[in-house]
Amino acid sequence: MTDPFDPLTLRGLTLNNRLWVPAMCMYSVDAGDGVPTDFHLAHYSARVAGGFGLIITEATAIHPAGRISPADTGLWSDAQAAAWARIVDQAHRLGGAIGVQLAHAGRKASTRPMRPGGPDGALPVADGGWETLGPSASAFPGLAVPHELTRDEIAGIVRDFADAATRAAASGFDVIELHAAHGYLLHQFLSPLANTRTDAYGGSLENRLRLTLEVTDAVRAVWPDGRPLFVRISATDWVEGGWDVEQSCALASELAARGVDLIDVSSGGVAPASIPVGPGYQVELARQVRATGMPTAAVGLITTVAQASEIIGSGAADAVLFGREALRNPYLPVQALAARGGDAAGLAPVPYVRAWPSAS
Repeated sequence: MTDPFDPLTLRGLTLNNRLWVPAMCMYSVDAGDGVPTDFHLAHYSARVAGGFGLIITEATAIHPAGRISPADTGLWSDAQAAAWARIVDQAHRLGGAIGVQLAHAGRKASTRPMRPGGPDGALPVADGGWETLGPSASAFPGLAVPHELTRDEIAGIVRDFADAATRAAASGFDVIELHAAHGYLLHQFLSPLANTRTDAYGGSLENRLRLTLEVTDAVRAVWPDGRPLFVRISATDWVEGGWDVEQSCALASELAARGVDLIDVSSGGVAPASIPVGPGYQVELARQVRATGMPTAAVGLITTVAQASEIIGSGAADAVLFGREALRNPYLPVQALAARGGDAAGLAPVPYVRAWPSAS
């Protein structure tokens, strides 16, 4: 059986294990300019030092209007690219791999940053917010009604993704992940719950896939051939009449033909839903998508390496993403490897190796 500590090669990149950190919004750009800070350098470096095989950055906006909140990171400017390059260089010095999640929040943009005990919801223009965009003039509950994108504006979104990918390449990122999940813009176009267009971008499955496939083609065209391209999807909306696993599998086949190397399988987010949340509740979705022949990563209340071993060993997914557990314990992989008597020198930076029981 495949083990979580077995390497995984995707295109020209070999990752030293299959225990990864997913994109998780940090809401920590206090200047509101999209430029990652020393916080981001410390945050991502700690998880590289802890032995995770791949770190994927938080949702990084391709345009100011694509931010979830004013405190989000971006990759629409050269100043942002330079700041990301510093973080990427440090990850590489520590022996790790790092990817960037490129995103546009669409109708779920212009919200207040997550702050424990603080206000949430839409951020009005008068308070520093901005007009939101979507496939249709239909609001996510509790948020502003978005501007329905024109055909020319849709073409601009595709260019923005490609421009951000060009900057990601210059910054040295190992992987790009396109965010087509959790009710953000690409997912909004995929789901009939948010997309009520009657033109070439709405209605039929072929039409609803169009924007995601156009973005994929544009990004793959500028992203170096040897570097993997991922897509994160919500495999189901958990709502009858919405996006579902069957459509996700159809999308997976189309993405495979366009040079996508792995699908990061999540779920929900485009509309309120009753979701059967529990340990590993999205693993079966990853298994079904993987049955198309597309490699997958599983995510969702996975908290132990033992869980990851079962998921990967059973063939449900090729890798496992630890979200909140990676926030609680950035050293989870190297601790687990040392506990089973493995050589921590393969994961931990040289100065840290002496801390683990397996160190000689």
